[in-house]
Amino acid sequence: MATSSINIDVTLDNDRVPEDIRWNASDSRTEQARKAKAMMLAFWDGADKSALRIDLWTKDMMIDEMADFFYQTLVTMADTYSRATQDPTLTAEMKQFAQDFYKKFREQQLKTNKLQ
Repeated sequence: MATSSINIDVTLDNDRVPEDIRWNASDSRTEQARKAKAMMLAFWDGADKSALRIDLWTKDMMIDEMADFFYQTLVTMADTYSRATQDPTLTAEMKQFAQDFYKKFREQQLKTNKLQ
């Protein structure tokens, strides 16, 4: 049986706020760690029937980048749900929510930018 590993290194400042996130995978073609501004990692605990999560983002993660990150994550979660369940109705609803979220974010940004 093969084993694959994902390594994540987080550099923290004195207040324990992430300054740098780097990751690599043992199956990757690239040996160097890749830099990231944010990460979301979730595990399902079948015994407790609960999700365990680690959500981190660096100080230099911009709000518009966070919105893009959430939008893309929501869409990929819908794709994963579709592959796992073959449920096109709920998949479409999740993707519509992601689109609505992103549209509302852009509208908020336009309003905020007009006020400045």
